[in-house]
Amino acid sequence: MQTQPAVQEKEFRVKSTTPPPELGSAIAHAIKSGNQVVLKAVGAGAINQAVKAIPIAGSFVSSFGTKLTEEITFFRSKTQDGEILGIAIRVMGT
Repeated sequence: MQTQPAVQEKEFRVKSTTPPPELGSAIAHAIKSGNQVVLKAVGAGAINQAVKAIPIAGSFVSSFGTKLTEEITFFRSKTQDGEILGIAIRVMGT
């Protein structure tokens, strides 16, 4: 029985000041290398930047015949002030 190599997961924490073209390029590079990407964002501005970066990454990887799929979930993170809720977007190449 052959075993598949484990897919690595790259996590990017997105801020409202994250440039979408740079994030899109980083996503595309990780996908091209065979990794999955998880974008973690808290707040409307950060989520906006993450969402804009995904089609940019899609345009980069489409030249290699790869399409992107996304899975969106919530995540909780503990801070000194309590707990925050954010959005996690898993990006996978198909």
